[in-house]
Amino acid sequence: MGYKASENDLIAYLYGELEGKDKEALEQHLLENAEARMELERLQVLRHTLGHVKDKEVIAPTIFVGDNKQRFFWNAPYFKTIVSIAASLLIILMVGKFSDLQVGYSNGELKISFGGVPEVKQLETTPPNPSLTSTEVQEMINASLNQNNLAMQATWTETQKQLDASIVKNLAVNSAKIDNLVRESSAASQAQIREFVSGMHSENMQLVKNYFQLTSSEQKQYIESLLVDFAKYLQQQRNDDLQVVQTQLKSLEQNTDVFKQETEQILTSIISTVGNKNSLGAKN
Repeated sequence: MGYKASENDLIAYLYGELEGKDKEALEQHLLENAEARMELERLQVLRHTLGHVKDKEVIAPTIFVGDNKQRFFWNAPYFKTIVSIAASLLIILMVGKFSDLQVGYSNGELKISFGGVPEVKQLETTPPNPSLTSTEVQEMINASLNQNNLAMQATWTETQKQLDASIVKNLAVNSAKIDNLVRESSAASQAQIREFVSGMHSENMQLVKNYFQLTSSEQKQYIESLLVDFAKYLQQQRNDDLQVVQTQLKSLEQNTDVFKQETEQILTSIISTVGNKNSLGAKN
């Protein structure tokens, strides 16, 4: 398959970007192909022409934005900004009016609150009576402590009595409730016990029946398997006995044949010996 140069290869060769084997192959192709040489010359002329073309300044196109003659002041950006600021301030003032907004500045602090400012009531302090001495003050304190102790003791005694009475009453009520619950639970327990025992009895009966059924079926299967195994054993024993009898009969037959052959040989030797003796006697 011959080499075929593309336009990209010719442009790369024209700008000196081809090297090595690619350059040699392209030069060989140019020597052999006139069309490739004409294409290369056309690209050279085009390059030369583009090199002599001067750059021209590009003028941006004119942009027309509407008709600037007819304008209204409410379409101006500054008017829209002022109106938006005024609307925001109006909304803030209305919210402050309805929510009773309070703004104040005092002692370098800016305070913003909703609702009326609570009035701070100043506590009027009465100066101590200078006519009382320390001993009298201590006696008054001790008397007040004794009165408080007596009142607390009486309150504790009354509370203890009420608590004891409430405990006794609750114990009586709870004891009666507990007795009723014990009686009801005992009656319910006896009924539940009887029901449980009857249920266990029926379940045990069913289990025993199922056990006997399973046992009888298993025993039947076991006996059948035993009979089958015994029959197989008898058949195998019979086959073994037959093989033993056949082996013994073959052995007996072989022994009989050997005995017959030996007997025949003995008789033959006896007959030949007797014949020889008779022939020798006749000659004498």
